[in-house]
Amino acid sequence: MTINVRIPTPLRKLTHDKDIVQAAGTTVQGIIDNLEKQYPGLKERLCDEQGELRRFVNIYLNDEDIRFAKGKQTPVKDGDEISIIPAIAGGH
Repeated sequence: MTINVRIPTPLRKLTHDKDIVQAAGTTVQGIIDNLEKQYPGLKERLCDEQGELRRFVNIYLNDEDIRFAKGKQTPVKDGDEISIIPAIAGGH
C-alpha cells in the first residue's frame, strides 16, 4: 500500500524539492525503509546509528504522534498520511 508522506523543508533537498512523496509499507518502519530506497540519505536524518528515531524528529500518523502509539512499529493503512516534523528549539 502507498502512503503520502509530508516532507519538511530542511529535508526536501533529498526528495528533489517535493513536499509530499509516496512510500510503501505496512508500518512506519517500513515507510522509513522505503523512503531510504527512494531517497538515499533520508533515513540517517531521521534515525540514529541504533535505528531509533532521533530526538529532534517527530513523526505523526494522521496527526497523532507515533511515540504515543507503537513508535516505528505503528501500523499504517491505505489513506493514512505521515508527517515528518523537525523539533524546533529556541528561546532563552
